[in-house]
Amino acid sequence: MRTLSQGPTFPNLADSLRDTAARLPDHPALLGSVTLTYGELDIAVDQVAGAFRGSGLAPGDRVALLLGNCAVFVEAFYGALRAGLVAVPVNNTFTAEEISAILADSGARAVVVGDGYDHRLDGIRQILPTLEQVVVAGASSPPMGTRTWRQFLGGAGDQPPGQPTGTDAGGDDLALLSYTSGTTGKPKGVCLSHANLLANHAQMASTRLRLEADDVVLCVLPLFHIYALNVALAFTIARGAAVVLAERFDPLQTLAVIAEHRVSVIVGAPPMYTAWLNTPAAGAGDLASVRYAVSGAAPLARPVLERFRDELGLEIWEGYGLTETAPVLTSAAVCDRLVAGSAGRPLPGVALRLVDREGRDVQPGDPGEVVVRGPNVFSGYWQQPDATRAVLDPQGWFRTGDIGIDEGGDLFLVDRKADLIIVSGFNVYPKEVEEVLFRHPKVAEAAVIGAPHPYSGEIVRAVVVLRDGEEATAQEISDFCRRSLARFKCPQVVDFVPALPHNLSGKVVRRHLRG
Repeated sequence: MRTLSQGPTFPNLADSLRDTAARLPDHPALLGSVTLTYGELDIAVDQVAGAFRGSGLAPGDRVALLLGNCAVFVEAFYGALRAGLVAVPVNNTFTAEEISAILADSGARAVVVGDGYDHRLDGIRQILPTLEQVVVAGASSPPMGTRTWRQFLGGAGDQPPGQPTGTDAGGDDLALLSYTSGTTGKPKGVCLSHANLLANHAQMASTRLRLEADDVVLCVLPLFHIYALNVALAFTIARGAAVVLAERFDPLQTLAVIAEHRVSVIVGAPPMYTAWLNTPAAGAGDLASVRYAVSGAAPLARPVLERFRDELGLEIWEGYGLTETAPVLTSAAVCDRLVAGSAGRPLPGVALRLVDREGRDVQPGDPGEVVVRGPNVFSGYWQQPDATRAVLDPQGWFRTGDIGIDEGGDLFLVDRKADLIIVSGFNVYPKEVEEVLFRHPKVAEAAVIGAPHPYSGEIVRAVVVLRDGEEATAQEISDFCRRSLARFKCPQVVDFVPALPHNLSGKVVRRHLRG
């Protein structure tokens, strides 16, 4: 699983926007509630970069973005990079305490916040001395101690559009401080450079994931997540295609958006595809304009992939990546055939190995931890050298914490190392059990975790969401699993719940199930 590396084309990620605007000034860049051409977007980003510099921010300073999927997010993100600043996207569903922790950890000097989220900053400035500026987008009048977006832009000065930014930031300089979702603990700031982000663009462009100027890409995943930010948005802008920004996912409304804008590429996560399958009004005609669809951020259940192909006539290319890898590592788009259940093969430039606990390569067909190296791999965790050394060695190999199997060059993800269940000394991978549960005709969704047991150490516990109108017993679910799994792998406890806890990238937050 080794390939040659691909280098970035531009030193600063914002230069890719400048290049596209020079080539396609009148081509649509953003579609949705606000429509902007590439020429208009580039001018707006120049103005934002000037406003950041006029605010006294210096290259390397951090700017937090607490916004939804809107044009202001795009302008603020690219404007910050063009000014040589570091963007810090913040999950807009976080509580005030969680937001405060990220602002404090990053040392952000400024935050651009949507007017629907600004109340979460109440009282934060008093305890964060480094946070000097709060800009509220969408507000007609500024809350006390803040500025509106219009007032902020008024400080941009008279620099003509298209002029140099006044900063040499780019290449290996820090561009993005992206905080992990925190599904396994306290969020950590992932340090991604301009070169990391741009390398992933070049890697994707040399596969079937490449985009053309006449493509229209749906971005309904949250832009604070690296998958939406660098794949659905930044890669699209670098290639000159159009991005449809949707603020939230609703199955029927999103299908209408796909039809209205003739969306040709869907960048999605498993809950989206599952929801479409469970929408009675959805049909193959709703997706007639779609050239390809990709799924990432969490494993896609094989039955969902197969039903999407059989019932809606569209193959979904599954991929795999992490925040630390900017994010894409593998994709089904690397080869010309789709292998059901596989996360595909490594992108060009990504070297991938499967290793045991001692770091030795495992035998073919054996499970091992996925370790990777490539130009898209991060440089470390923000101000956490011990955490960095635990996963990133001096040769640049990153231990992902995921368990995989290599079958003929195709990567099959087994599970997270931290989610492994050990029953009487035997390993149980939750994903294997979940795949069986998904085959039960009454099960809509399921998650598997370990539960402590005095004799076996742990037992398997299944948390199940039934399809609408269905009823089942725990015994029925366990008996179904015994047809396909060894007894020690079968759930001994089955709990039925109305819904599973997901983060916005689609991952089940297992620690909430363990609580």
